[in-house]
Amino acid sequence: MRKNKNLSENMWKGASPQIFSNAKKLREKQTEAEEKLWLAVKDNQIGGYKFRRQHPLSVYIVDFYCHALKLVIEIDGEYHFEEEQQLLDEKRTSDIEFQGLKVIRFTNDEIMLNLPEVLDKIRLFIDLKQ
Repeated sequence: MRKNKNLSENMWKGASPQIFSNAKKLREKQTEAEEKLWLAVKDNQIGGYKFRRQHPLSVYIVDFYCHALKLVIEIDGEYHFEEEQQLLDEKRTSDIEFQGLKVIRFTNDEIMLNLPEVLDKIRLFIDLKQ
């Protein structure tokens, strides 16, 4: 049992039951960009790595997470361009990266208009990690 506890602390960084509940709701209401990227990364399609969507991580819910790579992928909509939101995003990224993870951000437009380039950037990260 101890092994599973360590795994959950590792993978979810102590996320509360409320965060898990909120993540489930978000999985049921994906944005168009999230759905498009999910279709491209699910089922180990990128380098054989498993990605999770709307993954609880401490006090946050990240858009996509690959535990094996320690990689978080965030997709930013229009409101992320507002100054106040950018400051919050910087804090969020800093908090997540403090836990030994890497955060890559893409905009909705990048996903919707140039998915192959987005996937190439993810593959590049994987290549550099290996």
